[in-house]
Amino acid sequence: MRKKVDERIRTLIENGVKARHRSMFVVIGDKSREQIVNLHYMLSKSVVKSRPSVLWCYKDKLELSSHKKKRAKQVKKLMQRGLLDPEKVDPFSLFVETAGITYCLYRDSERILGNTFGMCILQDFEALTPNLLARTIETVEGGGLIVLLLRSLSSLTSLYTMVMDVHERFRTESHSQAAGRFNERFLLSLASCKACIVMDDELNILPISSHMKSITQLPVREDSEGLSEAERELKNLKEQLNDDFPVGPLIRKCCTMDQGKAVITFLDAILDKTLRSTVALLAARGRGKSAALGLAIAGAVAAGYSNIFVTAPSPENVKTLFDFVCKGFDMLEYKEHLDYDVVKSTNPDLKKATVRINIYKQHRQTIQYIQPHEHEKLSQVELLVVDEAAAIPLPVVRSLLGPYLVFLSSTVNGYEGTGRSLSLKLLQQLDEQNQISSRSAETAVSGRLFKKIELSESIRYASDDPIESWLNALLCLDVATSIPTISRLPPPSECDLYYVNRDTLFSYHKDSELFLQRMMALYVASHYKNSPNDLQLMADAPAHHLFVLLGPVDESKNHLPDILCVIQISFEGQISRKSSIKSLNSGHQPSGDQIPWKFCQQFRDTVFPSLSGARIVRIATHPNAMRLGYGSAAVELLTRYFEGQLTQISELDVEDLPENPEVRVIEAAEKASLLEENIKPRTDLPPLLVPLRERKPEKLHYLGVSFGLTLDLFRFWRKHNFAPFYISPIPSSVTGEHTCMILKALNNDDIESRGSEQLGFFSHFYHVFRKKFTKYLAGTFRQMEYKLAMSILDPKINFSDVDDGSPSSIEYLKFVIENQVSDDAMYHLEAYTNNLADHQMTEEFVNDLAIAYFGEKIPVTLSYAQASVLLCIGLQRKVISSIEAEMKLERQQILALYMKVMKKFYKYVSGILSKDARPTGSRLKDIPMEPHPISVEEDLNDAVKQVKDDMKSKSDGILNPDLLQQYAILDKEAEFENALQDSGAKVLSGGLVSIKSNRNKNDKHGKDIEKQKSEKKRNKHDNSSKSNKRRKS
Repeated sequence: MRKKVDERIRTLIENGVKARHRSMFVVIGDKSREQIVNLHYMLSKSVVKSRPSVLWCYKDKLELSSHKKKRAKQVKKLMQRGLLDPEKVDPFSLFVETAGITYCLYRDSERILGNTFGMCILQDFEALTPNLLARTIETVEGGGLIVLLLRSLSSLTSLYTMVMDVHERFRTESHSQAAGRFNERFLLSLASCKACIVMDDELNILPISSHMKSITQLPVREDSEGLSEAERELKNLKEQLNDDFPVGPLIRKCCTMDQGKAVITFLDAILDKTLRSTVALLAARGRGKSAALGLAIAGAVAAGYSNIFVTAPSPENVKTLFDFVCKGFDMLEYKEHLDYDVVKSTNPDLKKATVRINIYKQHRQTIQYIQPHEHEKLSQVELLVVDEAAAIPLPVVRSLLGPYLVFLSSTVNGYEGTGRSLSLKLLQQLDEQNQISSRSAETAVSGRLFKKIELSESIRYASDDPIESWLNALLCLDVATSIPTISRLPPPSECDLYYVNRDTLFSYHKDSELFLQRMMALYVASHYKNSPNDLQLMADAPAHHLFVLLGPVDESKNHLPDILCVIQISFEGQISRKSSIKSLNSGHQPSGDQIPWKFCQQFRDTVFPSLSGARIVRIATHPNAMRLGYGSAAVELLTRYFEGQLTQISELDVEDLPENPEVRVIEAAEKASLLEENIKPRTDLPPLLVPLRERKPEKLHYLGVSFGLTLDLFRFWRKHNFAPFYISPIPSSVTGEHTCMILKALNNDDIESRGSEQLGFFSHFYHVFRKKFTKYLAGTFRQMEYKLAMSILDPKINFSDVDDGSPSSIEYLKFVIENQVSDDAMYHLEAYTNNLADHQMTEEFVNDLAIAYFGEKIPVTLSYAQASVLLCIGLQRKVISSIEAEMKLERQQILALYMKVMKKFYKYVSGILSKDARPTGSRLKDIPMEPHPISVEEDLNDAVKQVKDDMKSKSDGILNPDLLQQYAILDKEAEFENALQDSGAKVLSGGLVSIKSNRNKNDKHGKDIEKQKSEKKRNKHDNSSKSNKRRKS
C-alpha cells in the first residue's frame, strides 16, 4: 500500500540542502531500515549534484551482506524458495546494491575521519557512545542526513533504562547498577533540535518532534551566479590576489573565507624572512586547519625555504597536511617525480604514511616529519610546523620552540579531546612575551612576534548548522569558549562544599543545563585532555559522585551561584577476599577500582581491597580562581565530611534515615502509546545541590588520587597529608608524565592505627614504598628532577632535636660499613675530607651512605641544598655537569656542598665506630730493618768451610771397605779352583768364570735396593736428555 509522506519530512530535507545544513532522523521500529530507501530518494531528488554517498555504521552484525556476490547468492536462494517476486524488486536490496555504501564497524570508526558522506546511518543504539556519535556525525556534509535506527519500543522512555554496552565498564564488584541518565538527556535534547525528526517505521512523526509543525520552506539565498554571500566574499578575495605569487595560486584551493585569511597570515610570516614569528591556528574540528598548514608549507617551498620540519603525535595525524602540500605543489605547477618526490613510511603500523617530501626544482629542499621528542634534530630548521599541538605534552611543545619560524595548530574543542593546556598556558605566555617586547623599543627589533588565528567557519557545512549546535550542547563541546566569569571571589573559609544530585543535573531542565555547562567548562579549562565520553561516565557510572565548592549563597537572589571548584570522586573497594586472591594468582586486574587493585598488586596484600575508599577522579578550579586556596578548601571539606565531622547524626538517626527512592520514569509512559506519548523533563526531582551537613556520609577508610606526576600537583596533595604508594616506571605516551597513586587514611574506628597520626594504617606501606623508590632512583627514575624526587622522598634533614642516634640505627650503620662497604672506604672518606683525594674516590660507597641517610639511619642535619646534592650524586648517580644544569649552580659550589656533607658523615661515622671495627694501621705489616748478627766475611768463611767438609766426606766414602765388600769372593781359592776344574781347559771367550755366591738374603736384598735406585736415576737422566733434544729441535 502506497502512503503519502509527511510534507514536513520533505521540507526539512530540502531546507537542509538549500542552507547547506545537516538534518537528522530518528526512526523507531523493526522495519526502520526500509525507510532508509525513501529518505535517500528524497535527498537525491533535492541535491543537484551526483547521488549522495552513504556511510553505514554498526556494532558487529550488519544483518545484510556487504559483498555483491554474497547478496546475489542470497537473492538466488530466495528465488529458489519462491520467496522473491521477480516482478517486484525489493527496493531495499536495490538501494544496497546501487547506493555505493561504505560499511564501518564502530570500533573501526577512526578510519573514516577526514572523509565526507552525504548520508550516515547509525544502527545498534546500545553500542553508541558520545565519542562515536560525534565522530560519525562530523563526517556528514552540509545538506546531508543522519539516520539513527532504533528497534521497536513500547515507549520512548524505555530508552532511560536501556542497558548500554559501555555500562559494562562502569560496573564494579560493589557498584553494579548503572543508571541511564545520559540516554534520558539525549532523548530530551532531541525535542529541542530544530533539524531533527523522531518518527516510527511508517514515517509517522512522534509528538516529541512537535516543534516541526511550523516548519516552512526557506527562500534561496543566492545571487545570479548561484553563490551565497560567504562564497561571494571568498571569490572576490581570490580575484584580488590572483596575480600575487605564491599567494594567488594557493588561495584558489581555500574553501572558506576564514581559511583564506589563515593562509594569507601564514604566507605573510613566511615572506617576512626574519624567522622570528610564532603563528598559532586554533579551531574546532572540520575547519580546515591541516589544509591551511599544508598550503602554507607549499608556499614556504616556493619562497625558497630549505629545511622544513613537521611534527605531530603520529605520522597519521599529518596525512591531510601532506596531501594539501602536494595539492599546493599542483597549483604552483610542480610536477611529481620531476620536481619533487614523496617518501612513504616503511613501518607497517603507520600504514604507508608520508614522512618526507624531497624537492629539487630550485635547489635541494626537504619537508621532513619528526617525532615530537626529537627536538635535538632541529639545529638547521627554518620552519617548524606543529600539528595537533594540544595532543603533545606541554613541556615537549616548549622544547620544540626556538629561533626559527613556528606554526602551531590545535583543536580547541571536538570529539577527539580538547587541549586547553596549550591555549591557556603556552599561548598565554607567548602573547604576554609579545606584548612586553612590543612595549620595549630595544626588543621590538630582535624580539619574537606572536599571532593567533581562529577559524569558525566549517568546511563541510555552512555556519549556524543546527545539528552542530545541538551536538555541542549535548556533549558540552563548545564550553571552552564560554567560561563563565566570577562576580566575586570570597575567602576560602567562607565557602561550602555541596553534593550534586546527578538525577537533577542530567534532567535537561534549563537551570540544570546551565549548571552542567559551567561544570564542564571548568573541566575543560583545568585538565589536559577531555573527551565526550567523560560526560557519560559522570552521568551513568554508579560509583561516581560530584561535589562543587560555592561561595556564600544569597537565597533572595534567584540565580545560580558561581562555581569555584568541582570535585568528581569514585567509590572503590569493598572487594571480597576471594576476588583479591584470584586476581593475585592470575595476574589479571579487573576494570575499575584502580587504587585497591594496584595496592593489592604492589604489596601482595589481600586485606586492603576489602576496605572502602574514594578516589578523587578530578578536581577542577575556575581559571580566574587558581592558586587562591579554593582547591585546598574543597579537599579539606571533603576529608572532614567523610570523617563525619560535618554531620551531627547519631547512630540511631543514621539507621532511621530514609534512602532516596528510585525514580520510576516509565510508569506514566506505559499507559500511553508511542504516537501519543509526550516527553518532557521530570518534575518530581530532588534539589540539585545538597549541603553536606544535610547528607549522610558514606563510611570510608581512605581517600586516594591517581594523577600525572608533576612537582606542583604532588606538592599540592602532599600538603594535604596524601602519601604515595605507587609511581609507574614508564611515562604516559600522551602526557609524558609518570602515573602516581597516593593515599590518605581517614580516621576510622574499624582499623587500628599503628603508624603516625597523619598516615594511620598506611604508615608501614609508605615506608616500604620509600625504600623501593630510593633504590629505583639510580635506574628507572634517574632523570627525574631532583626537586620532585626530594618531595617524594620527603627526607628528614633536620636532626637538631634528635640524639646521636638510636641503638638500632647505630647497629644498622655498623652492619652497612662492615659488610657492604670495603675496608678502604673509611680511609678514602678521611682522605677526601682532608682534601687529599678527589670526589671520585667516594663513588664506591656514597650510595650506601645516601641510602642510610635518607632512611634516617645517619642523624646528621643537612641543608636542603646539601641533601639535594647528596641525592643527585649518591642515589641518582648523576655526573657533576648534569647537576650544574639542573640546579643552576657552578661546579665548585656543588663540590663545596658535597664536601660539607662528607665531612659531617665522616665525623658522625668515625665517632660511632669502635677501634676494633676500624683498624688504625695499614693492612700490610711492615718488615723490621735490623742489623744482621754475623758479618759478611764470617758468613762467607762459614760457607767455604761447609763446602770443604762436604767434599771430604764424599771422597772418604768412595774407599769405604764396607762398600767394597759386595765384590768379595768368599771361601777364597777353593771355590775358584773348583770352577776352573769344572770348566776344564776351555775358558769362555769373554774370560768369565761363574762362581756361586754364598752371601745371605739380607745382603742380596740390599743389593736389589741399590739396583732399583740406580735404575731410577738412569731413567731420570734419559727423560731429561729427551726433553733437551726437543728444545734444541
